[in-house]
Amino acid sequence: MKREGPVLEALTRRLAETPADFMAEPRLRGRGGVEVGAVVGDLCRRLGGAAAEEDLLGFAGADAQKDRNRLAVALVLCWLLADPWFEQEPPPQGDVLGLLGDGARELAALTPAPKFVTDPDHREELARFALARLGLRPAGETLAQAQDRLSSLSAGERARVLAASRAAEKRARAIREALAKKKAEESADKWTRE
Repeated sequence: MKREGPVLEALTRRLAETPADFMAEPRLRGRGGVEVGAVVGDLCRRLGGAAAEEDLLGFAGADAQKDRNRLAVALVLCWLLADPWFEQEPPPQGDVLGLLGDGARELAALTPAPKFVTDPDHREELARFALARLGLRPAGETLAQAQDRLSSLSAGERARVLAASRAAEKRARAIREALAKKKAEESADKWTRE
């Protein structure tokens, strides 16, 4: 996030205007409409690169339940990265493929793809997430501001905080139960001595 990127509002507006083609069903096992690997390959060419065939294999998808949302998120990210700003300042192809692969998987684990288009907070989360994965921050923001806002919006961060909170509560409950048990044993010992 060291380099300044595009204006955030332009990216969120672009996401709000995502065409139906990028919201169509990803092609899985011969079903669906959009061949995600072809869209990723086209995006790489648009950004001045050329994705190798093995790079595109991960966008084929084999398991509809496991891969549908991940591929749908990758399509939305492709639309976002097709913004003219990225054509003028193309990010490294490895970063783009990482965002569309592992990044899409991370986002898809917590949020349905259509939310990244229809919900304003999720649009901002997706735009900020994409910029951060590409080593960029929104134009006009400091590094600290960009990191703070991303962590406050991040569904992944909220899930981690919630899991940590649950674990802490579980530990506290176990300690309370152990203390109550010890107190009961001490009371029983005292009673038997008298």
